[in-house]
Amino acid sequence: MLSTDSAAVVRATLPVVAEALDEITARFYATMLGEHPELLDGMFNRGNQASGAQRRALAGSIAAFAQALLADPDTRPDALLARIAHKHASLGVTDDQYTIVHKYLFRAIADVLGEAVTPEVAAAWDEVYWLMAGALISLEARLYDRARVEPGQVWRRWTVVGRREETRDAASFLLRPADGAPAPEARAGQYVSVRVQAADGVHQLRQYSLSSDPDNELRRITVKRVRGTDVPDGEVSNLLHEQVRAGDELTLSVPFGDVALDEADTPLVLVSAGIGCTPMTGMLGHLASTGSKRPVLVLHADRSPADHALRAETRELVGDLPDARAVFWYERPGAEEPDARAGLMDLAGVTVPKDSTVYLCGPLPFMRAVRGDLLRAGVPARDIHYEVFGPDLWLPGDAA
Repeated sequence: MLSTDSAAVVRATLPVVAEALDEITARFYATMLGEHPELLDGMFNRGNQASGAQRRALAGSIAAFAQALLADPDTRPDALLARIAHKHASLGVTDDQYTIVHKYLFRAIADVLGEAVTPEVAAAWDEVYWLMAGALISLEARLYDRARVEPGQVWRRWTVVGRREETRDAASFLLRPADGAPAPEARAGQYVSVRVQAADGVHQLRQYSLSSDPDNELRRITVKRVRGTDVPDGEVSNLLHEQVRAGDELTLSVPFGDVALDEADTPLVLVSAGIGCTPMTGMLGHLASTGSKRPVLVLHADRSPADHALRAETRELVGDLPDARAVFWYERPGAEEPDARAGLMDLAGVTVPKDSTVYLCGPLPFMRAVRGDLLRAGVPARDIHYEVFGPDLWLPGDAA
């Protein structure tokens, strides 16, 4: 896929470009959003821009894609791009936006690297960009077709038919299509984007996993309020917590996400921390509703039982399955879970069934540590799947 001449140039310049990518992407976003502020209205999340997470994710994906092309120039690394395509589709990204990104990204490359960007260097990296963009456009077209929507037309109004406080910082919203039409197909473990209008009139988006069995007309999301420290509070989560009640309407995308429950009969291990429990609860709900007999091991870590969203429901769903068990860890144990383990999750003493399929969701440091433990326990990397809330700062193939 990558021409021989371009491969040689990219190989020679990759160290310099990779070292400057953070500066390049920072300048890229600042310039593009400065000249196209409308992209902040319903496309780019301001919180991710303020924290730098979005630019770091972009830098990492470009570097990983270039490295993959150099390692195997004749193969397009679709597996690496799949989760990016799902995130893009959930935001309604369309083909024409790749031309806008190209314009500002290459302006930023020229600004940061200066005379080092010769015509040959520019042409080689231009080839890399359009290979990556072309692959994403193709993947996203298939996702839109599978979802039975026109490219970018992913939005639909839903009525909130119920709200439940799960913890002091987490609430569940039960939703039904406002137009009365059937709910779109979804797989357990997938997410939807929620689009809300902030106080200044700008629309902001955030992805939330479906936290209940998606095989019916009602869907549920469970939202943790994001309280900022060095960055602003989460706009979407705080607005949902403070303003949305039963009877209100929300705008949701159709479901996307490449980390979805498989239909195999192999043992299943669901590993989560904090609000990362939400896709796992959706998977458990699906397994229970279909009468699954799969062996299931649920592992969850949290600050305390009171902070563990959907804790009682998780226990109930595990009890409904014939071959399931759960192990919880709490930094501050409580009487509500007398059998829970104290401290951070430690897989020592936990037997992971042979040939298990593992799903991970939680903070990145947690997932890196658990993935390392699983690899050392003999679980093949191909059988460990993970989901990240927000920009993906941990690309497939990263070391644990």
